[in-house]
Amino acid sequence: MFGSGIFIVSAESSRLSGAPGSLLLAWALAGLLTITGALCCSELATMMPRAGGVYVFLREALGSPIGFLYGWTLFLVVQTETIAAVAIAFAKFLGVFATAVSPDNYLVGPVSLGSYDISLSTEQLPAIALIALLTWTNTRGLEVGKIVQNTFTVAKTAALTAVVIIGLSLGWKVNSAVLSSAWWDSWRNGWNPQAAQPGFAITGTLALACFLEDRSSARSSPRPRGPM
Repeated sequence: MFGSGIFIVSAESSRLSGAPGSLLLAWALAGLLTITGALCCSELATMMPRAGGVYVFLREALGSPIGFLYGWTLFLVVQTETIAAVAIAFAKFLGVFATAVSPDNYLVGPVSLGSYDISLSTEQLPAIALIALLTWTNTRGLEVGKIVQNTFTVAKTAALTAVVIIGLSLGWKVNSAVLSSAWWDSWRNGWNPQAAQPGFAITGTLALACFLEDRSSARSSPRPRGPM
């Protein structure tokens, strides 16, 4: 499985790496990390075939308190952050086609509450509506959830395939200048990290790019889960 975040974080990874070669390297390393984690989870699931996923693994390995904390952290922070990020990304892409959808177009103006501002924009509204819609479909049972999940999976696979085909089609007959040192030379492309040690900056930004790409593989649409 790959998550919808793959369409979101690649731009940031590209800005961090500064060169096409570095971006592809980050993709390859993140893919290796992702498939390693997936294989580990598959092996653990074979050993402990019970509903709950990582919760079960942590409970059996580290005890019930750690499993309990993970379950509530997943519910209150991890999964909610993932759902919110994908919903906001949907609204941002929707704004490309509908100019009325914008973070600066407020339905409810910013209201200051201490150090926070609470508002409702036309970008936030479709994101909230999407979360509500998917939540409702998941309450309709596994059969409906399966249809929604399969539909999204086909759409994501088709979109990613189109990106690969278009990229290869446009880049197949490039001139030699594109395939020169700019392929790896981030500075030649105008990349200028603000760090005292360039070597450390490259390592750090590549690691962060890998982290973002690895996280994107876990970002997907909400789907039915077994009880914890």
